[in-house]
Amino acid sequence: MTNEPPTESPGPAPGSGPDAAPGLPAGARLFEAVASGADDAVVQLLRAGASAEATDPDGETVLYQAAVRDEPGMVRLLLAAGADPRRPSGPEGWDLPLCAAACGGHTEVVRALLAAGAAPDGREAFGYTAISWAVVQGFADTAETLLEYGADPDLPGPGGEAPLVLAARRGSTAAVRVLLRYGAGSGPGSGPGGTRGAALAEARRWMGLDVEQELRRELTAAYGPPDLSGETTEAATEAEAAAEAYETVVRRIRRDGAETVVVELVRDGGVAAGREQETGHAAVATLLETELGIAPPYAELAERALRCGDPERDDWTEAVGALWLRGDEETFLACAEGCASEEPLRQAFAADVLARLGAGAEPEAEAETGPEAEAGPEAEAGPEAGPESHAEPAAEPAPEPVPKREPRPEPESAPEPGSEPESEPERASERESEPNPEAEAAPGTPQGPFAARALPLLRELSREAVEPEVAGAVVTALGQYHDRTALPGILRHTAHPDAGVRRRVAIALTGHPEGARAALLLSRDADAAVRDRAVAALAVAAADTDEIREALAARLNEPDPATSARAAWGLAVRRDPRAVAALERILLHVELAPAGRARRTAAEAVAYVPKGPDRSRLERTLPRRV
Repeated sequence: MTNEPPTESPGPAPGSGPDAAPGLPAGARLFEAVASGADDAVVQLLRAGASAEATDPDGETVLYQAAVRDEPGMVRLLLAAGADPRRPSGPEGWDLPLCAAACGGHTEVVRALLAAGAAPDGREAFGYTAISWAVVQGFADTAETLLEYGADPDLPGPGGEAPLVLAARRGSTAAVRVLLRYGAGSGPGSGPGGTRGAALAEARRWMGLDVEQELRRELTAAYGPPDLSGETTEAATEAEAAAEAYETVVRRIRRDGAETVVVELVRDGGVAAGREQETGHAAVATLLETELGIAPPYAELAERALRCGDPERDDWTEAVGALWLRGDEETFLACAEGCASEEPLRQAFAADVLARLGAGAEPEAEAETGPEAEAGPEAEAGPEAGPESHAEPAAEPAPEPVPKREPRPEPESAPEPGSEPESEPERASERESEPNPEAEAAPGTPQGPFAARALPLLRELSREAVEPEVAGAVVTALGQYHDRTALPGILRHTAHPDAGVRRRVAIALTGHPEGARAALLLSRDADAAVRDRAVAALAVAAADTDEIREALAARLNEPDPATSARAAWGLAVRRDPRAVAALERILLHVELAPAGRARRTAAEAVAYVPKGPDRSRLERTLPRRV
């Protein structure tokens, strides 16, 4: 952008409006306000008559600048003041605000522009559309918003390539999932020779490449040593010195099951150029193979998982999911062989598959657990659902506290109270030998066709497991069965030195009446994530004892408000008055997201507070700054 003042549609005289600098047009001040993130100044300038359609000397619109800068509030202000969301920007009119927002992953800006009438399939320079920008950059949330507003999931982008192919090249499992959910590549020619087949071929091609080395190669080709043939010795020496002045910096960013490799050329302390790409090509290939009805052997899927070496990564979890869906005898036998392996990661992979293969119900993703997760009670589940459990099936309501205390007040149709007493972990371990696993399963627990054969394998693996990957996997697997004979294999790892394993123990104990004592111990763990999951297990426990209440009360002032909210929920369900102050504090906390786990859990808990002044006050409580 130049220093010349922007042009604008007819409006107030230059220099008018609030805080006007002498002689500076309102349009110029509007651009400055957007650049500085000053929402109030934008409001004042628009009220004073500055045009929401203002442009700078290069033809860039103020709406485009706000979109690029990810200012959803300003974008809405400009749209309300008359800015055209379809108007191109730039000297040649090649740039669209929607594409600018999609390229940066600015989902709220994208939503605002679409709601105001931006064309979801508008095309700008070089053939780019908003959906192609979103998937090339790996912004799955942005892509989903575009698709919600009617963007074509198969609209070709640069070079005529479909978004699904672009997402596969990027290695973005999340973007591929979104596109498939909206039917990408499902039209005529949807088989292996169509769009999905082309995307699979691209994913498989990248599976055989080193992403970091490919990015380095691309940067070297663009910014590396030039062709020095025909140059003088002096010129060649200067060019070589300039090329050597670049330092290569590599970063690997892991988030939500994905890894992004970033390679940058740094010179004089600044980034001169960079490339980035995700590494989820194996997961993308597995997803597309499932859609195309292709079933790679167990060994091939296992190698994809083991190559990434991380049970939290998409390459691993998609391979597990594909084998779970297959659910055949061949897969079970391969799992049995994997459990007997001497490689810890191979054992862990086999256990992960058995967790789904034998239990007959898909567990929630482990990556969604912990204090950062949005895993509170779902709105449609009602207060009975309670703080959500990783190991508990989503449709199963929380157990009712035993009736020695007053019953919960709401809702009237709550399930019958549970009455099974607690047992010491040692008593549970006495039952580990020989009983029929299916006969010992909790009533209503889904059992897959391999349950009776899978449980002994997992119990034996639990006895031998030491490495965190194996111990965590087998604990999670045993937790899926809700079977009394599985409990000792879970409790064995209560004191494991790895906090991640202890957290999985706490998750697996949810719904096990005989696991309450171990959950009490874990609720005092040094690790906050372990305490959080142990509190969740205690909150929904069928038992209602003074010991459980005291453990929950001790967690009302946790640093993580989500853990405090779970503790307060558990006390509210038991009609313990100590829940009231904690719920009020959480509901007043202005910095908590309105739809976040802490506030959502607290709001659900209010329904269990006895009717009266406390409940009425809580129902009227709104967040405020204190």
